[in-house]
Amino acid sequence: MTGPDRSAPGPVDDGLFAPGAVPGEAAGSARARAEEELAIEQALALVGGSTLGPSRPPRGQRSGGGGGGDDPSGTPDGGEGWSSTPRTGEGRNADRTSASPTSASPMSSAPNARTDAGACTPGNRPGPHSGDRVQSGSTSSGSTSPRASRTANKPAPSLSWSRARAVAARAGRGGPLAAVRLPLDRALGHVLAEPLGALTDLPSFDTSAMDGWAVAGPGPWAFVAGAGILAGHAPATALPDGAAVRIATGARVPPDTTAVIRSEHAYADEAKGLLHAERSVATGQDIRPRGQECRSGEQLVPAGTVVTPAVLGLAAAAGYDALPAVPRPRVDILVLGDELLAAGLPHDGLIRDALGPMLGPWLRALGAEVAGPRRLGDDARALRDALATSDADLIVTTGGTASGPVDHVHPVLAELGAELLVDGVAVRPGHPMLLARLPSGPSGAHTAGRPEGQRDATAEQRKESPDGPYLVGLPGNPLAAVSGLVTLVEPLIAGLAGRPAQDAYRALVHAEVHGHPHDTRLVPVVHRAGRAGGRDHVAPLRYNGPAMLRGIAAADGLAVVEPGGVRSGTEVEILDLPWAPATPWTEGCFT
Repeated sequence: MTGPDRSAPGPVDDGLFAPGAVPGEAAGSARARAEEELAIEQALALVGGSTLGPSRPPRGQRSGGGGGGDDPSGTPDGGEGWSSTPRTGEGRNADRTSASPTSASPMSSAPNARTDAGACTPGNRPGPHSGDRVQSGSTSSGSTSPRASRTANKPAPSLSWSRARAVAARAGRGGPLAAVRLPLDRALGHVLAEPLGALTDLPSFDTSAMDGWAVAGPGPWAFVAGAGILAGHAPATALPDGAAVRIATGARVPPDTTAVIRSEHAYADEAKGLLHAERSVATGQDIRPRGQECRSGEQLVPAGTVVTPAVLGLAAAAGYDALPAVPRPRVDILVLGDELLAAGLPHDGLIRDALGPMLGPWLRALGAEVAGPRRLGDDARALRDALATSDADLIVTTGGTASGPVDHVHPVLAELGAELLVDGVAVRPGHPMLLARLPSGPSGAHTAGRPEGQRDATAEQRKESPDGPYLVGLPGNPLAAVSGLVTLVEPLIAGLAGRPAQDAYRALVHAEVHGHPHDTRLVPVVHRAGRAGGRDHVAPLRYNGPAMLRGIAAADGLAVVEPGGVRSGTEVEILDLPWAPATPWTEGCFT
């Protein structure tokens, strides 16, 4: 399908557009780029208190990372650079950094490990498996702790971006959808659990489509001054031939009515009590016959339709007081990291938490019911307790998914016996993201400690499941977390809520977009209307490093850039952001 019509003015060079996206901007020279890459290499070598070892590839032979040379703005992407051997503390920096574009560490896996693989245990993280799911909690030997085993083994190969997204979508559709009847004033934004069938004919009787005169037989017609039929009042008797009566829009027409003549098309001779038509009269004109819109029992909209204001109006017209809806997936947000501030300016190595304020509204836009974010710091016990007592359908964590000394997500998942479905994705930014399924706890384990009345959707509204909630671990870098939202969270929530998947479409890109050698890149873009008969297109934006939100704040979509990049004038797949959809919620329902 073609992209949305976003008739914004032509691009203005406000500093957001990537090189080549604004006419007249020249690309950097090869020498400048080489000097920049050398500077990035030197900066990355200092991260984590160690230097790059002999396994570092020569400059110009990129391995696994997407350093500054892969950023269309020429800015290092802040967390995914040269590949090297794993180093102590490296994962923490790769996962959660400040906004400085050169402050992140290289990733710890070589490109030949980036192949599609199945799931793995968070404690042992072995090599590829044939399936997508492996039960966690085991280690390579009985005497090896999950943390020690995990550190001693190579990181698990990452899934391709498309496969990871498919795994998340399949997980969301894995169980039967619950249904609850919601009154119309509470059903907005939910998904219909059943098809909506008409409870009556619409209209349920013949009605007048206009203010005017109901007439029977040929004219002229006799009428009684002052008499008339209003909406909501049934006519007392049938209309005899040669008679006319005033009638209002929406009123029930008398039996045996031939037609309705609009007031402006008729002349009433009050003295003689006769009505004359000033235009020819056709049988049935301006009468809405019973069942014109639908017949009783006819399907109006299918199951899976999102309830919009128009659907609410249709349901009310068809006789509904409540609708069978899928409850919104309940989501808990756990913000990890001792370095995060909830208010004020960054200081003394502390930075503001950007994800806590962003994730709730984003998830609500996807159709979820979201509790306020809980800030746990870098406390493994607090994380374990929060996971074990959550009554949510989905838990979203921020940070802690890499291999640093205080990255607790993998060890805690192993301790709880979670099942890893996705452990790393070959995408930039955001490769350390993960998707897991927690086991169901003992009776009451997932409701203990929750404030009474905190959630509208209660346990009786859902079918019990033998499994516990899903968990998506997002990287701590803000744009990397956005990548995790569109890769794992969006398709998972769509499945849990019974929503249709976002329609994929492609659009022309108006600039060269550099690609990663091995991984998919997600690049913020903005739609632009074509000029002088040109085609609509998207323009890539600057400030697209993992720690940056400036680009995505100005974007209305993300371009899916395959390994190797794309040239200006070619088409790329576009993912719309939830507040800028390319298609309305109900597209396809009435066609």
